Amino acid sequence: MQLQDDWGKWREERQTNDADLRKKAAQVAQERRGLGLDGLVGGLQAVIINTEPQLQQAAAEELMRYTGLEYWEAFQDSDQRTIVLKTPGSSVILSEGFHSTDFLIRSRLQGENPFRLINSAPKSRDLPSTRLETFVFETSDIDRYVAIQQSRGIRFLTGDVQDFGNYRFIQTEPSAFTGNSCGFLQWTGERAEKGNYFAKDSNPVDLKLFKPDLVHLKNIRWLDHAATRVKAQERDAAILEFMNLTNYSFDFAIYVQSLNSITSVARLSLQDFAMVFTSGIAPYVSDEASGPTEKFIQNYGTRVHHIAFQTEEIDRTFQALKSDGLKFLVELVGSPEEGLKQTFTEGSKNTLLVTEYIHRYGSFNGFFTKSNVTLLTAATGKQ
Repeated sequence: MQLQDDWGKWREERQTNDADLRKKAAQVAQERRGLGLDGLVGGLQAVIINTEPQLQQAAAEELMRYTGLEYWEAFQDSDQRTIVLKTPGSSVILSEGFHSTDFLIRSRLQGENPFRLINSAPKSRDLPSTRLETFVFETSDIDRYVAIQQSRGIRFLTGDVQDFGNYRFIQTEPSAFTGNSCGFLQWTGERAEKGNYFAKDSNPVDLKLFKPDLVHLKNIRWLDHAATRVKAQERDAAILEFMNLTNYSFDFAIYVQSLNSITSVARLSLQDFAMVFTSGIAPYVSDEASGPTEKFIQNYGTRVHHIAFQTEEIDRTFQALKSDGLKFLVELVGSPEEGLKQTFTEGSKNTLLVTEYIHRYGSFNGFFTKSNVTLLTAATGKQ
């Protein structure tokens, strides 16, 4: 009884705590300016999804079949094999002003996996190498960025910036709050080709990957956002940590009391990929009492739950995806009158990721609606 009373008190207090988060977020932004970090980190360049070696090609084929991503190239070095997928018709910025995001599907061939312990939850331990591991952001001066962050105690997986020929790169150790890593990339040389990840020590891999000729796939566009599930007691710390590493700012949060869930959004600009953090309002006590968000973390650990793609003609595209065999956790939710429509697929057996398809109608000036968030969050309880 005392545990339930404490849980209820935490939940009541937590709902008034965004004022404290906003105060701390303002302090982080001020500190970034003072340190000279403002402007050093730009938008999202790529995401790195690691898989078990035997699932890597299937993961790439799945993304090509159910999103607009197209095969670009494959290569490997002594440590890993990489398949690069890109948004068609654009190398960096789409005509609508949104930044495209490259997908690097990787498998380790040797060496330690720094994410293995994080992947040891009951429903993820059988795939110890599988997760969306890293969000890669472009920086204009990687040496300066790393020097500033190391002086603050930020820890990276490698002591020095790595030189891959066409670009230089470094990434943080996995977060204790999210399990994610942030990578930072600077394209180098006078003739640096942005978007070319083929490293100087890599060898091409001849893979027979072909995108299905399905008309509806042209409606599935750029990566709109990704949502990481974090524990209730670590939600603020996760958001502030991400702000400390990037130029993102905390924007708003939607509380769904009936499901013990908060959906928090961090933005760089209206034209950039958004980072979403979903957490409980109160910490986990049981599957029944704690709701689908905290239940997911108990089953899968803290990790990216879903990736969301901007989708045109969403009604017709949704029906076409279903006809092609894609399974969903929920039907389309929302309407033109509410401003947007969304849906969630079942989790992928190759990546453990849920895919979201989202369309915002022209007059809608928000990012989410509480009704949609409630329905989508409830649907994830099926996982």
